[in-house]
Amino acid sequence: MSVSDKIWRAVQGGIGISFGDALAYGFFAGVLWVSFYVLFRRTAWSRKIVPRFPTRKQLGWEVLYSLRSTVVFGAVGLIVVYAGYSGWTRLYLQVDRYGWGWFVGSIGIAVVVHDAYFYWTHRLMHHPRLFRVFHRTHHLSHNPSPWAAYCFSVSEAVVQAGIGPLLVFVMPMHPAAFSVFMTWQIGFNVFGHCGYEIFPHGFLKTWSGRFLNTPTHHTMHHENFRANFGLYFNIWDRLMGTNDPEYSHRFEQVTASLPPEKFQG
Repeated sequence: MSVSDKIWRAVQGGIGISFGDALAYGFFAGVLWVSFYVLFRRTAWSRKIVPRFPTRKQLGWEVLYSLRSTVVFGAVGLIVVYAGYSGWTRLYLQVDRYGWGWFVGSIGIAVVVHDAYFYWTHRLMHHPRLFRVFHRTHHLSHNPSPWAAYCFSVSEAVVQAGIGPLLVFVMPMHPAAFSVFMTWQIGFNVFGHCGYEIFPHGFLKTWSGRFLNTPTHHTMHHENFRANFGLYFNIWDRLMGTNDPEYSHRFEQVTASLPPEKFQG
């Protein structure tokens, strides 16, 4: 394949990645937005983590910056696609080359690797010398909505997109397995920013509740920048002592039923 053919296919791939990301993001964020902020606005109020609704101005910049992030993701994807056609990645097309066991296992490995990648890059971006350049845009949302998940500066969007090249340059991965992983990360990310606690009262006392992160966990990070850096799992925060000490209390408080007169909207 000629260089020009590789470039053309990479451009097509990058555009496809941008549109695919935007569509998946819009689907997950849209479903949660319509469910919690429109259809069940009043009945779900008792599970609102921050007891007020985001302003229209906030929603505007969240959507705008999120769309910009999908463009950045597409640009990084373009580079990965070009590298794939050049034989520089470990992407493969025939499932039987590594078998279905690896196909499924690679998705799980990608999730675990991404969780570690997110925690440490996230903590690094909170360094005073890096915060304004990389992470300040995301923290404009103190009361996040589902549309805040991709609300990044351009520099942070590049960092967030870095998990893709890291995975496909290091381990064998089928494009379909990578797509499943990406769908998972988009859905969980939007879920973590939805602004409502979906898990039941007492969930943190269960085995799964000790390891799986919740919307309350990440919303508290948007309030207190010095704690709760994890994405999917509450493992690195536990190991590094960066869980907010009020997390369990806040979760139990949010998941306890509140009287209807508390509704503000």
